[in-house]
Amino acid sequence: MPARNRRLPRHLSWPLTSTDVCSALGETPSNALMLHFDNVPRTDGTLLRASWMPPIGSNYGTGLCPDMWSSVWITIATVPSGERAAARRILREQALPALREWVDKARHGSEAWALSRHSISWRLVDQSLHLSRDQQPYQPVELP
Repeated sequence: MPARNRRLPRHLSWPLTSTDVCSALGETPSNALMLHFDNVPRTDGTLLRASWMPPIGSNYGTGLCPDMWSSVWITIATVPSGERAAARRILREQALPALREWVDKARHGSEAWALSRHSISWRLVDQSLHLSRDQQPYQPVELP
């Protein structure tokens, strides 16, 4: 992102770009895929988070337009600029392929799964990736 368009202080960077995410998922942002870039680091250390918004009527009362139902919301948090390259490499190698599988499951999985809220998130701890599903405690990612 050009420096003039940055919304971040100089010491912070996003570890992924919208191009990274879209190319890993094989699609472009739309109502079904919402990308958001945080302006500040997350207090829990989460770098990448995806949420599934189910198509249920109770969502409408919380201000979520029905056009946004059955959507995947992806949030990318900031990291210190010196840690960007390492975080980017690990997220691209490990998290983005898993994110693609998760999004496919959200879109093509069972009806029971699709009718409830779900989330998946990753954070970096000592150069290793940790994963959390549906707000459960983070666990180290086991590599194949």
